[in-house]
Amino acid sequence: MTSISQSPQEYFRLLLVTVVGQAFTAAGYTLEERPSQWAGGLFRFAKTVEGEVLTTFIEYQLLAYADTMWASRNPSRFRVTLTRTDQPHPRQPSAHPDYVQRDLGTLVVEDFKVAILPGTDYWWTFSTTDELGKALAESGHLVIGFGMPWLSGELQPPSG
Repeated sequence: MTSISQSPQEYFRLLLVTVVGQAFTAAGYTLEERPSQWAGGLFRFAKTVEGEVLTTFIEYQLLAYADTMWASRNPSRFRVTLTRTDQPHPRQPSAHPDYVQRDLGTLVVEDFKVAILPGTDYWWTFSTTDELGKALAESGHLVIGFGMPWLSGELQPPSG
């Protein structure tokens, strides 16, 4: 449970860093220090591609419902978006030939044809700390197994 002094966004960030932070850091990603974005539920890890003008981003977008994240009637949710771009912000348009952007669910289910998630437009939902931890672990495994190698160009979806 969140403490009275901790917002749902602060608690999500704490668990995000606890569950995936070490693995993302080991892969060269850094959580951007942007408290105003964190307050809005956006948590972005970034990595500059060596020798390139490109940056890869892993964004977690949290939608916390009600005054607390733990409202069982309206569970909170998050999704993950992956971007490789020459722009300083992943949502800015780019004409760079290596620009890519995909939601993690679409990348895994549609592009790689791995039916591990129920659909392409997937949001991980949670109503408890335990559910949040499991959802972050699942998304982290998919980011490490599919997202990071795809962003680096080391792993491409099957053709045809």
